[in-house]
Amino acid sequence: MAVLVVQHVPVEGPYAIGAALEAAGLEIRVCRVWAGDALPSDLSGAEALVVLGGPMSAYSDDGFPTREAELALLRTALEAQVPVLGVCLGARLLAVAAGGGARPGTGLQVGWEPVRPDAAAGTDPLFVGVPERLRVLHWHSDTMDLPDGAALLASCDRFPVQAFRVGGTAWGLQFHLEVDAVAVDAFVTAFPEEAVTVPGLRESAPAEPAVLAPYRDQVLRRFGALVVSRAGHTSTRAFFTPKADTWEGRFAADGPVYAAAVARMGLRCGQTALDLGCGTGRALPALRAEVGDMGAVLGVDVTSAMLDAAARHGRADLALLLLADASRLPLPSGTVDGIFTAGLINHLPEPAPALREWARVTAPGGSLLLFHPSGRAERAARHGRPLDPADPLDETNLRPALHTAGWHLACYEDAQQHFLARAVRVR
Repeated sequence: MAVLVVQHVPVEGPYAIGAALEAAGLEIRVCRVWAGDALPSDLSGAEALVVLGGPMSAYSDDGFPTREAELALLRTALEAQVPVLGVCLGARLLAVAAGGGARPGTGLQVGWEPVRPDAAAGTDPLFVGVPERLRVLHWHSDTMDLPDGAALLASCDRFPVQAFRVGGTAWGLQFHLEVDAVAVDAFVTAFPEEAVTVPGLRESAPAEPAVLAPYRDQVLRRFGALVVSRAGHTSTRAFFTPKADTWEGRFAADGPVYAAAVARMGLRCGQTALDLGCGTGRALPALRAEVGDMGAVLGVDVTSAMLDAAARHGRADLALLLLADASRLPLPSGTVDGIFTAGLINHLPEPAPALREWARVTAPGGSLLLFHPSGRAERAARHGRPLDPADPLDETNLRPALHTAGWHLACYEDAQQHFLARAVRVR
């Protein structure tokens, strides 16, 4: 599990952010744009995005050649619900990426000054429990305007926007919560003309960072825990979100093979069918046809962009579309008669718990159909790799996994043109 950290200048490193993420078991991948590191074009392989500070302006490309690329990366993260932490410049870039703005403030704000948590901080996943007066290190002259719907978490009189959250996974901090005594000394050395406006700033360390440390570490530890808790789905969302708009067109010819696979589930009129990892909903028309108008069809996906695309293609008229974790379904036990899933199991970090969850929601005698419109060997060759003996769809792995979860493997076909495994709920 890796976190992409964008660093703009040598002195403004991750400091305590890096320590907290590493303590959570996350790998830190620092992109030093100041040294010429190429900024990734997407978030493949990243469980979170951290954008650090710098003297550049979030509202101008002058002296900031990676600004547009960073804004694009932040927009990708927001759309795919990849956790984000923006600090100082990074916070202002986040505000711009989310539809707000950045602009010059009312002069320079440097040094240790308090911020006040706002009402939303009391229920925020990171800021709940932060004291009413928190002294933090400021080092900025620009400010920002929040996008519609953003939650203001902390403020002060001169620069009202000090901390905010966009959606449920992206936070911006105008101040430098990440600093320790080493960081304070580095800032003073790197920016002497600004530091001289605050006498005794260097001498304030280590006392000021020591007072801040418990709250700093609490907030950053919570961010690390959130990244880890979402890691099973972040990479999936990051992979599929940018592909959602074109997904249907790429596989438009697959409709008949999906319908043929659904026909082998043995569904009857009036029953309930579930498409897990439904994507744009290519199987939903066939599932609706099998259960009829009196039946129920549900399409579940973890990527909201895919469900939006399914709705645009009229699939919301055929099924109830649910944004949900396929391993933690919001359904009562034994309420489903058939589950269809195409390609999902290879995207799950732990297939075994998912198979148990699917068995929980399926009535005895109900069916599970694992499908892909191409066989395992053909897919492996297309990606230039050999068959993986650890593939959960390999029969030697799939059969015992299904049995343990409460399924009986009734049919297994791994042909060149398709993969199909049908199982029956036995207990």
